Amino acid sequence: MIPTHPATADDQPLPTNNSMNYQESRPDKPEEACGVFGIYAPGEDVAKLTYFGLYALQHRGQESAGIATFDGEQVHLHKDMGLVSQVFNEAILSNLPGNIGVGHTRYSTTGSSRKVNAQPAVVDTRLGKLALAHNGNLVNVKQLREELLQKNCNLVTTTDSEMIAFAIAEEINAGNNWLEGSIKAFDRLVGAFSLVIGTPAGVMGVRDPNGIRPLVIGTLESDPVRYVLASETCGLDIIGAEYLRDVQPGELVWITEEGLASYQWHQQQQRKLCIFEMIYFARPDSVMHSESLYSYRMRLGRQLAQESPADADIVIGVPDSGVPAAIGFSQASGISYAEGLIKNRYVGRTFIQPTQTMRESGIRMKLNPLKDVLYGKRVIIVDDSIVRGTTSRKLVKTLREAGALEVHMRISSPPVTHPCFYGIDTDSQDQLIAATKSVEEITKQLEVDSLAYLSWQGMLTATREDPQSFCSACFTGDYPIPIPEPLKGSKLMLEKITV
Repeated sequence: MIPTHPATADDQPLPTNNSMNYQESRPDKPEEACGVFGIYAPGEDVAKLTYFGLYALQHRGQESAGIATFDGEQVHLHKDMGLVSQVFNEAILSNLPGNIGVGHTRYSTTGSSRKVNAQPAVVDTRLGKLALAHNGNLVNVKQLREELLQKNCNLVTTTDSEMIAFAIAEEINAGNNWLEGSIKAFDRLVGAFSLVIGTPAGVMGVRDPNGIRPLVIGTLESDPVRYVLASETCGLDIIGAEYLRDVQPGELVWITEEGLASYQWHQQQQRKLCIFEMIYFARPDSVMHSESLYSYRMRLGRQLAQESPADADIVIGVPDSGVPAAIGFSQASGISYAEGLIKNRYVGRTFIQPTQTMRESGIRMKLNPLKDVLYGKRVIIVDDSIVRGTTSRKLVKTLREAGALEVHMRISSPPVTHPCFYGIDTDSQDQLIAATKSVEEITKQLEVDSLAYLSWQGMLTATREDPQSFCSACFTGDYPIPIPEPLKGSKLMLEKITV
């Protein structure tokens, strides 16, 4: 992380147990960076609509949440650490009046879990304040930060999101209007960014030229029509908005009292949606390419069963993300599907560490086995990915202790061999188990009877879309946006900014 200011009382990292290894404390999954939401709806309770939109996008970030509303020139802002339901209540929402709302849910690494980094980022311009919510990561942060500091910008966070907001403000203050200034600022950005930007005049939705992170447009039935922006369609569904279309790569949509206008701010767009959005990140009820992601994930399981069958008695999925693929595997193989693991859905991220005795006895905070289902069975367990393998190894041990005779692991994506630099929190390459070990070596380390991953071709074929329209760099190392040399090789050597 690039420090930009001294820590304050509100800016301290969340507590950790120093005796616990950092890598052991991290989730053994790629982690999404955030969810964004925006709405232009005069006459509606935009704060409450934004709250529910964020509530539906909670899976995209669980460490902080924030809402900014615009009531004419006046901006009202509330953000804090915690889940959406913890950060907001009726009283707080009632103090967020206005016709425009911008919301954000954030995920970050432990070291950057600070209140000051919560979004939306609000900065002043000569045309009034702007509030920015960002999903993604820039790869030219060092250069952009140096440019801004040379202009005496008062950076107060450790996020590239604030840098984007200041870059826009700089262009606005140079005499440009909202659209001109924003587009000039976007031309200075390199990386992945889906943005929702509130201003006194309207709200913008923007995607980078590759469209790596998603952003959709919805409408509320009213006269005139009200518009909504969200990372996923589930953020529209919860408030009764109808999906209109995606914001296209390199597009800026400008929503004002005159309606919605579209500008192609970058003409050399090449769609490269993150394939992990489809495999794991987005909610299964969200729609991409005219179908729910649940349907796509079931196809992944069917393809996996065709590529890597196994002789077993039951198929189970790792809740919740592995379940659709497990059902698809069951359907294609003819092997019965069963629930073998029960998830405690009320467990969030905790910084209270279990005692050594609890760890030794196999503490099961999130998943608990159904022993009568598993006992005496040959089990196929389906998951969406393996990053470090620590959780997978514990799951296998849990299944065996519950009486499973055999455990065959099937993964509905290819081996993760490269880190992501575009807004997904993954480990440095040397911490990715598939980057340092063969499938046979991983099989031994996880202590499974067999292990197989879905092929890269099978994953892309199952999309039923142009394979070239997806970013799959975490599987191939083929990055669509060039990564500066200092960032390559290790995700942690610069303590990557997460937004």
